[in-house]
Amino acid sequence: MTAEQFHHMVNAQSGLLGVSETCSDTRDLLQRESSDARAAEALALFCYQAKKWIGALAAALGGLDTLVFAGGIGENAAVLRERICEGLGFLGINLELARNAANAPVITTDRSQPPSASSPHRTRSFYIATAAAKVLSRAGAAAGTSSS
Repeated sequence: MTAEQFHHMVNAQSGLLGVSETCSDTRDLLQRESSDARAAEALALFCYQAKKWIGALAAALGGLDTLVFAGGIGENAAVLRERICEGLGFLGINLELARNAANAPVITTDRSQPPSASSPHRTRSFYIATAAAKVLSRAGAAAGTSSS
């Protein structure tokens, strides 16, 4: 196998496509999951991996300020957001099912800390900029405090 073939296999034939053996489009897989075991398996693995990474990042960061679902999952995949958030209550993430189903900007309960957001692609930059500003302001404050 050449390096190019390996690269193609890893990037084009892994993930949802590799498991489902048909496609990597979650919308298509969601439509077929009740009749296609491979589609259901691919989606279950996808949600498991997303949940695992959220937990790992929360541990590495010492918690979460906000959980943002962006892109396709943020815009129109309430069922995937629900599956990913299931079991994340220990992080303070408590999904509000009606908000999630309506693709509301905030999809967690009012008491949920951190809040979780459903972000259309066009507003993803806003969330990223806001998070970056928070980090930079904390770093500035910490630098000011430590130099006194």
